[in-house]
Amino acid sequence: MLNQYLEAGKIVGTHGVKGEIRVQPWCDSAEFLLPLKTMYFDRGAQKLEVVSSRVHKSLLLLRLKGIDSVEQADTLRGKILYLNRSDVQLEEGRYFMQDLIGMDVYNADNFIYYGKLTEIMRTGANDVYQITSESSKNYLIPAIPSVIINVNLEDNKMLIRPIRGIFDDED
Repeated sequence: MLNQYLEAGKIVGTHGVKGEIRVQPWCDSAEFLLPLKTMYFDRGAQKLEVVSSRVHKSLLLLRLKGIDSVEQADTLRGKILYLNRSDVQLEEGRYFMQDLIGMDVYNADNFIYYGKLTEIMRTGANDVYQITSESSKNYLIPAIPSVIINVNLEDNKMLIRPIRGIFDDED
């Protein structure tokens, strides 16, 4: 089952004296979080009203309702912000990283089970997925359309067509 509330980023500090907070985004970019008018603490348990938001360098600067001073803002340092998945729309073929971690990975042609997707590495050109086998061996695959054939979030399954040599080929 998919989590309704997803980690959006971490509060890493304050900005100015009027209660603005600096957020390190845990998504493709700070711009992705700009449209959100509501964010959450404690995995969705505490609702927060976003008064304003803007991007500064690679960070998101937020003003939250009720946080009006640098002292109040500083008490939030280190807290994780969450978003409600209902508040965002992803393009076709895009997924939340949190939904992909833990997926069972199979060969798209012969349905051999490779293991679980255990880590996603952001490399710039394309992401790289780490697949950990049942014997705890790690394999790295590029997250490109010719390799990632199908992602089924409901069944928690990913079908891939790996580049020859990534997994232990028998022939």
